[in-house]
Amino acid sequence: MCRSFPFSSGQNTSRYRRRGAGRGVRQNRRVPVHQITDPDDDRIADYRALTDVELRTRWEPPHGLFIAEGELVLRRALRAGYPARSYLVDAKRVDQLADLDTGDAPVYAATPDVLQRATGFHVHRGVLASFHRRSLPTAAEVLAAAHRVVILEDVNNHTNLGAIFRGAAALGIDAVLLSPTCADPLYRRSVRVSMGEVFAVPYAKLDHWPAGLDLVREAGFTVLAMTPAPDAVPMQRLTPAQRERAALLLGAEGPGLTAAAQAASDVRVVLPMRRGVDSLNVAAAAAVAFWELGRDDPPGDSE
Repeated sequence: MCRSFPFSSGQNTSRYRRRGAGRGVRQNRRVPVHQITDPDDDRIADYRALTDVELRTRWEPPHGLFIAEGELVLRRALRAGYPARSYLVDAKRVDQLADLDTGDAPVYAATPDVLQRATGFHVHRGVLASFHRRSLPTAAEVLAAAHRVVILEDVNNHTNLGAIFRGAAALGIDAVLLSPTCADPLYRRSVRVSMGEVFAVPYAKLDHWPAGLDLVREAGFTVLAMTPAPDAVPMQRLTPAQRERAALLLGAEGPGLTAAAQAASDVRVVLPMRRGVDSLNVAAAAAVAFWELGRDDPPGDSE
């Protein structure tokens, strides 16, 4: 069951305009919003059981979609050029989308209870959207446009993956390359943890592993494998030549890099630890290493 009503032009809409949320897009208050009262309504099938990782992994990539959670992330996806399939919002938050040109994508609204029953969790940000995926570039295309990259092997934790993308965007990494067994960067939790920076950093898959590292090396990069091994080179002692076009290679939380990946790298590097700590969370280690590799960079764009 559903009913339709237009975007309101009330106080909340003005508040979002004052904050600059809708700059560069036309006001669009006449798009109908469809009220959803049944969590099993087929029109919101994209949003069903969002907490079931196995189900979502089987559903989203084959159907060419991903889910964005939260207004900020939604707007960053739109800004990056991803086409929206639909929007699903808390009925009390409809005005937050009033400045968007929603095009042909329907806007659905529901009570928090219906949202929770449909998605499987309390949607405390109150705004979800389903987006069409885009074709990924090839690894060669990504490498051709990059100066410094990070390569991830078997990183399957979505929180860590999202945090690595956010750190890459903030700390001067131009692209991310993924081994075939890495998690999906566009899974909802990865997107949310990255605060939408998965849309800002180009990424591609290395289909042949670890043989694909040869492609990285042929593109002029030095592959730096991070490991806590005692004979690894401390990162601050890398030569200027090793830093010049660095491809930082990181493994999964716990097991770290495989022996094969380390053997296929050029230099094994380590972040020196103190007080008996042997390693850091992979996302934390990545952020420290990103900063170290870029510490002599000129001040970047603040946008």
